[in-house]
Amino acid sequence: MNLSARIALRYFLSHRKRSFISIIALIAMVGIGVGTMAMVVVLSVFNGMEALNREIFKSFDPDIRIVPAEGRRFTVTDSMLAAINRTEGVQFVTQVIEDNALASYDDQQILIRLKGVDSTFRDRHQMDTTLLEGSLNLNGPNGTRFALISEGVRNALAVSLRDTFIPFALWYPKTDRKTINFNNADAFNQVTVMPGGTFFVESRYDDIVFVPLSVTQSLMGLDRERSALEIQLTADASESRVQKQLRSVLGKDFVVLNRDEQNADLLRAVKVEKLFATVTLSLIILVAAINIFFSLSMLTLEKKGDTAILFAMGAKPALIRRIFVSVGNIVAFAGAGIGLITGILICWVQKEYGLVSMGMKTALVDAYPVELQWGDVLITAVVIIIITIVVSFLPAARAARQKTFGQG
Repeated sequence: MNLSARIALRYFLSHRKRSFISIIALIAMVGIGVGTMAMVVVLSVFNGMEALNREIFKSFDPDIRIVPAEGRRFTVTDSMLAAINRTEGVQFVTQVIEDNALASYDDQQILIRLKGVDSTFRDRHQMDTTLLEGSLNLNGPNGTRFALISEGVRNALAVSLRDTFIPFALWYPKTDRKTINFNNADAFNQVTVMPGGTFFVESRYDDIVFVPLSVTQSLMGLDRERSALEIQLTADASESRVQKQLRSVLGKDFVVLNRDEQNADLLRAVKVEKLFATVTLSLIILVAAINIFFSLSMLTLEKKGDTAILFAMGAKPALIRRIFVSVGNIVAFAGAGIGLITGILICWVQKEYGLVSMGMKTALVDAYPVELQWGDVLITAVVIIIITIVVSFLPAARAARQKTFGQG
């Protein structure tokens, strides 16, 4: 331990003899500790929410989604499908037609997001865990066509899967009309299907209804036009490599999105909220660290005699400055160390035992998800180091200018 650190430690430990200064230092230490703990816990909760969202995406969104670079739909060709299927790592290619439509059931109506999918949708087994009632099969015996209905649509229309007499009707505006009279049924195409199953992922998907691709083709008057192609990869496939190959195969007319890019807005919102939380908690730590400034300011006044003796013995101003900066470091790092350990312990307990619940029966998880990332711990440590240097420098520099007893 060098000389400046030894003197700083002695000053710190001697605070117990000087109650007022020691109280201010203790307040600073506790404040920094609480702020550090809060930052670790809050950032870990944001990480947990981001990981939870990614798990939700896996139960609904495809691994890769291909959409047109311009417009809402594109014409799919056999050669395009063949080229995609030949790409290494591609397991299923699901053709999709998606648009808003009107659904009615037993005199009730609601606007929905209608999603027509081909037979590979069932083979993906992606939504098996989201099924609440019924089946994921969209094509039944004797040409019966079924709808897979989200829980939100089911509740809004009071749909009963057991009632086989009431059809589930779908309405879509006819494209050959320049104007639409919403009071005229002739202005809409209509098809009927039977409710076959209900699912729940989370509220963001509560307006979706799945039907066979042939239903949307008939309803919207389409032939080879598609809204998207959804791709499920094999278990050993590299998402980034397949995405790069598909971009090369399809060219600039198509956008190839991985799962994160499909949900970029939501993930960006989580990251922005995390950034604001980091800035806010950093300001709280700064407010707590201001007590270090006051504590060191009073300590420099009290130690004017000591600094004069050190100068008389040949000490340089840099040594005096390092002594008081070291005192500030001891106070800050002691509080930060306690806060880091406490925050990590809280995250571990929450992850293992789920002590803090979401408090909602409809929540996807019982307890708040947490995921500790060491990068966040490093950011917290850097923030504390910067704040400590800032609040300690001015009192330390003032102490370094004191040359003799009673002289500032």
